[in-house]
Amino acid sequence: MRVRDWEDIVSDVVESSADPDDWRAVAGDRAAGVGEDFYLGHPSQGVYHLKTYAKNPFEVRGVGARVARKVDDGLADYLPDGDAGRFAVQRPVEDEDEAEQKASRLEQVVQAHADAPTTPGDFFDDVMDALESPAFGPMDYDPHGRPAAMDDLADEFADAEELLDAELDDLIDEDDVGRGFH
Repeated sequence: MRVRDWEDIVSDVVESSADPDDWRAVAGDRAAGVGEDFYLGHPSQGVYHLKTYAKNPFEVRGVGARVARKVDDGLADYLPDGDAGRFAVQRPVEDEDEAEQKASRLEQVVQAHADAPTTPGDFFDDVMDALESPAFGPMDYDPHGRPAAMDDLADEFADAEELLDAELDDLIDEDDVGRGFH
């Protein structure tokens, strides 16, 4: 397992050729200390674990690692299904022409869903397709705590948990951030 900057992990997800709507995520507060934990899984891409914190209101820092090469039946039990909340990873548009194309596709999707009965999940999926999102899917997220699955994943990957915690704590110390801000 190689510990890397959290943005490098997100870049791996964005650049993967995996089916974008097969990603699953679990996120919430770190078990101890400042910051958040984030597990991101895909059947063919494996499971990534990221630990981040807000250095200030404008900068997020963190570390991450690939902790499993694939999502087997045991790991799939910890990741949410279609009934959970939703998340998406986006890549920025490169120029004005691409922005106009995506805006046009998005407008068509919104109009199509306004004209026909649909579900919120179908709408979300169609919007993500129109925006060419490289990763999206169900997410179990607790903004004020930890979903139970996070503790299960932390137990499953105890060595990675310990190593990533130490690396993140080093970043926090280096940045002289001893507590969060409000």
